[in-house]
Amino acid sequence: MSTQGRRPGGAIAARPLHFIWIADCSGSMSYDGKIQALNTAIREAIPHMRRVAQENPHAQVLVRAVKFSTSASWHIAQPTPVEQFEWIDLEAEGETAMGQALRLVAEQLKIPPMPERALPPVLVLVSDGQPTDDFAAGLKALLGVPWGKKAVRIAIAIGRDADLDVLQRFINNPEIKPLQANNPEALVERIRWVSTVVLQS
Repeated sequence: MSTQGRRPGGAIAARPLHFIWIADCSGSMSYDGKIQALNTAIREAIPHMRRVAQENPHAQVLVRAVKFSTSASWHIAQPTPVEQFEWIDLEAEGETAMGQALRLVAEQLKIPPMPERALPPVLVLVSDGQPTDDFAAGLKALLGVPWGKKAVRIAIAIGRDADLDVLQRFINNPEIKPLQANNPEALVERIRWVSTVVLQS
């Protein structure tokens, strides 16, 4: 039996797959129950993510989240195995520092802290409005790191006021369009799709 591709003591370890929510919690998210819908949708998606992760033993799914309003910060900073991941509800206030959020993610996608041997990360940007800071600089920082450029970038527009042009620039692929969610049911559906179909592929 060939021993190539195997390590002493067993099969090759699963490769890490980093899944990062980038969530808008600006003041406008407090209208029409948007922030509650987002919290509910992510919480409801977690069991589906766990199921998909179990079905794919070659990937170790690690989840965390960035939130952005007047400034951006890590909402759940530690890359957490999906089996142990618990969502902490967001509250809405302030402005829309989307560019700063992308810069935070870019810092974490450098090698290190990212390993060289990983699966392309999945970045899911969820927003209902327009950036109030330098979005272009944040996007440039993100696409300037190899894992940022290789990442699967998905955007979900909440409501009809979301800046689709900005979300399209984040995706940076003309074949993929932002997903539109104009009501809580649609948001649950979109988030479930992102957290299962994208992970499976």
